[in-house]
Amino acid sequence: MPSNFQTEEQVFGGEHHSGRVTRPLWTAIKRGLRGRCPHCGEGKLFYAFTKTVETCSVCGEQIHHHRADDLPAYLVIVIVGHIVLGAFMAVEATATLSNLQHALIWVPLTIILALALLQPVKGAVIGLQWALYMHGFGDEKDEFEGHS
Repeated sequence: MPSNFQTEEQVFGGEHHSGRVTRPLWTAIKRGLRGRCPHCGEGKLFYAFTKTVETCSVCGEQIHHHRADDLPAYLVIVIVGHIVLGAFMAVEATATLSNLQHALIWVPLTIILALALLQPVKGAVIGLQWALYMHGFGDEKDEFEGHS
């Protein structure tokens, strides 16, 4: 084993030449998945289904400037699509169901999975942005801010 083997969690987002403190990427993503502040892990990240808080009620980290935009929805589509399509193909290979039976299984499953995953995935994207100092989490203005 090389002598420079890291046993600690790998961190990203800090730039050695800029003096920024590195932030733990996977910890921030996990905190976001749980709907918690990516900085402290204690405060709530959402006040409604997909509406984020302005600032963390515990540590005061500003959350309002995140720009998750459509990425969480795209990721949910990919995840749910893989789950439902894989399950559909497995069922189709082992059983013969009518079109109505398929619709009664796959439509509700797709809707439930999409709704169940949307908030955690959005939280994970916000955690990723925080850990990588993206979109205002690095105390600088976003280059697109103010443009219409």
